[in-house]
Amino acid sequence: MRTRPTLTWEPTGDPLPASTDVTAVVEAVRAGGVAVLSGAGLSTESGIPDYRGEHGSLRRRHTPMTFQEFTGDPQARQRYWARSQLGWRAMTQAGPNAGHRAVAALAEAGRVTGVITQNVDGLHQAAGSRDVIELHGSLGRVICLACGDLSDRADLDRRLREANPEFEATAARHRAARVNPDGDVELPAEAVREFRTVACTVCGTGVLKPDVVFFGENVPPQRVERCRRLVAGAATLLVLGSSLTVMSGLRFVRQAAQDGAQVLIINQGPTRGDRWAAQRVERPLGAALSEIVTRAGA
Repeated sequence: MRTRPTLTWEPTGDPLPASTDVTAVVEAVRAGGVAVLSGAGLSTESGIPDYRGEHGSLRRRHTPMTFQEFTGDPQARQRYWARSQLGWRAMTQAGPNAGHRAVAALAEAGRVTGVITQNVDGLHQAAGSRDVIELHGSLGRVICLACGDLSDRADLDRRLREANPEFEATAARHRAARVNPDGDVELPAEAVREFRTVACTVCGTGVLKPDVVFFGENVPPQRVERCRRLVAGAATLLVLGSSLTVMSGLRFVRQAAQDGAQVLIINQGPTRGDRWAAQRVERPLGAALSEIVTRAGA
């Protein structure tokens, strides 16, 4: 029986009291050796919604595409690429916000040793961060499921435009549609019914998939190991804008706590990792991280 991956989580037991004081984070940053684990909440100030926040896509009954659906159903792939064709263009217009720039400044100052991001938007790199592990991949790349060829999403955008010249009118009508965290938008069935997908240009027949980890898909083990090494060498794991609902991110919080590292969280709302945290700060990330950079002298 096929089961859907964990999309929601409800806190149990006594919650970790939230604070608005970032002093503990400032002290950890001054000491150095901070690894960052970021989630969708860091990109909301760039106009990209999260899944589970107050205005998150799951609250709008948006159901993310699963790996099983994408690989097993040609109509699901058609629907995904039609919606992504419009959503990806909108995401390319998003720029890094104050939170991304603050993380880059802390890394430049030698206080942050590396970033693990659950986001697929590339905004950490756009802000200047260099040591970024994209845990869930990147919407900016496309992979062929048959031959493994990696290509640039901009190239696929051009090919899809050429294959679907009539879709431009549809895109114009729905340009204001809200983009979801996985890079697609909600479109009516009639808007995607005639959309044509394209195959890999290298092998000629392979199914193309965005180089992201879909719900229900495993993170590549080599990537997990890179993350484990970064966390193992950190004195503090700083979680930014993640509810830690899915195990792919939560496991690093557990690892840090088991290794004796300090876990600090800045997030709007409780997280599944609160039980392992020394403190959770509840403030908008851009303002909080900008204050941390100033007070830490980075």
